[in-house]
Amino acid sequence: MQRRNFVKAVAALAAIPAVQAVASPLEQNAKSKKEIYEWRIYTLKDSGADFDAFLAGTLVPAYNRLGVTVGAFSLFRKEEVEKRHILFIYKDISAYLHVKHAIWEDKVFRSAAQVFYDATAPKPAYSNYEAYLCEAFDKIPVHRNPDKDRTLLEIRIYRSPNEEANQRKMRMFNSAEIDLFDKVGINSVAYGEVFAGPRNPAIMYLTWYKDEPTRAAAWKRFSDSDEWKRISKLPEYAYTATDNTSTFLEPLPYSQI
Repeated sequence: MQRRNFVKAVAALAAIPAVQAVASPLEQNAKSKKEIYEWRIYTLKDSGADFDAFLAGTLVPAYNRLGVTVGAFSLFRKEEVEKRHILFIYKDISAYLHVKHAIWEDKVFRSAAQVFYDATAPKPAYSNYEAYLCEAFDKIPVHRNPDKDRTLLEIRIYRSPNEEANQRKMRMFNSAEIDLFDKVGINSVAYGEVFAGPRNPAIMYLTWYKDEPTRAAAWKRFSDSDEWKRISKLPEYAYTATDNTSTFLEPLPYSQI
């Protein structure tokens, strides 16, 4: 009973900064210039060859002209239904809002894309896509580029029981967990608080590795470390993530991440 009361007290104190905050998240982003990440997870209806050709030759160049870097990934382990994970990186929230409209005013893009759109309207290339809109963490406000020899990337989504717990999970990463990742070889690309997505509250982050054995060794060092054992038992981080999913990805030839 004492521990339960202590955890509740700590959680209440942790929530105070959020209550005191005046600026909205978008206003804060405009000042801090943290990156905005738009994740799209496409469920394909075929092998994805035509979709990849469209992305590589038309969509990605159009986003590049607007100052957006694009990561493109397929599933590392093939499944019955093929998917594409596409990451659009915007320099800030203003850039996201601008590009959302400007892409459709790009005459070069519209002309080149029309062939694909006309061909796939009666026979869709994908059944749907999930979208996640995220703001970068304070610790890594700008993404880190992986080495060229990366063959494996991992996207993780952590969901929290409520918004306050989600704030504490982000604090856990910003204050300690990302530093520990750096030490053990879990290579960070980007971390984001999900503003909009299929299920909230949540965070998602992307890491990279040279190969599967390298990843396995890094995570073992992490789970075995005294630092992680200490952090994971701190009462202020209790019940911060009650559900998580992990997906292994491999970069497509046209990926810029």
